[in-house]
Amino acid sequence: MTAELLDLDALAARVPDGAVVAVPPDYSGVALAATLALIARGVRGLHLVGVPSTGFQGDWLVGGGCVATIEAAAVTIGEYGPAPRFTAAMKAGAIRMVDGTCPAIHAGLQAAEKGLPFLPLRGIIGSDLAVGRDDWKLGANPFAADDPILMIRAIRPDIALFHAARADRAGNVWIGVRRELMLMAHAARQTLVTVEEIVNGDLLDDDATAAGTIPALYVSAIAEARHGMKPLGLRRLYGPDDAALRRYIEMARTDEGFRTWLGEMLPRAKVAE
Repeated sequence: MTAELLDLDALAARVPDGAVVAVPPDYSGVALAATLALIARGVRGLHLVGVPSTGFQGDWLVGGGCVATIEAAAVTIGEYGPAPRFTAAMKAGAIRMVDGTCPAIHAGLQAAEKGLPFLPLRGIIGSDLAVGRDDWKLGANPFAADDPILMIRAIRPDIALFHAARADRAGNVWIGVRRELMLMAHAARQTLVTVEEIVNGDLLDDDATAAGTIPALYVSAIAEARHGMKPLGLRRLYGPDDAALRRYIEMARTDEGFRTWLGEMLPRAKVAE
């Protein structure tokens, strides 16, 4: 099977309003160029699933008015401090946060990739999280007495959205060591990927790349986007732009500042009121 090769705007157009969208953490393959295209398009009502967290991408989308719900173990931008637009939205009650944990998010996605309704976990039992989630059910181990298990319902995203170093023209995508991206692609109904470059040849034919390659079977569409993860860094290709990230944090502390920043990032786009 061959994934569609699209331009960036056409790729973003594949994400409908209200979609459940799985996104990776800042240290993985975050599709920031596609994120700006989504904001420019004015997508609304997204349910973001952080795998297992989201950071700058989630904050941009919240600031752009694109998000209704975030389901994640955390919304974190690390040493840069609290995520400013997420924090403001939570204080205002503008978005809903569904608290998870790293193992729970991964278990839900693993259930979906295996075609199962749930997977069991134990470590959350007794916590406030387990009490507050009506989609997690406490049950009994059928193979042992007095052994409770927590059943984590499958997470089946409509879209997995991420950035990678390269893809070939058949739609195979090389992700290297970032295995959470493979999980996202297996679990989601559609997988949309931006890449630094589209190369000739077959990434699955080369033993040096095959183990870190998602087969085209799991990839719906690809768009080439050079430096598509900036101002974050992409492993072994370019580092984060610390000055740009810190400038974002300073500007995004207020709604007006965020809108000014967004207007600079999208000079031809109309920023929704």
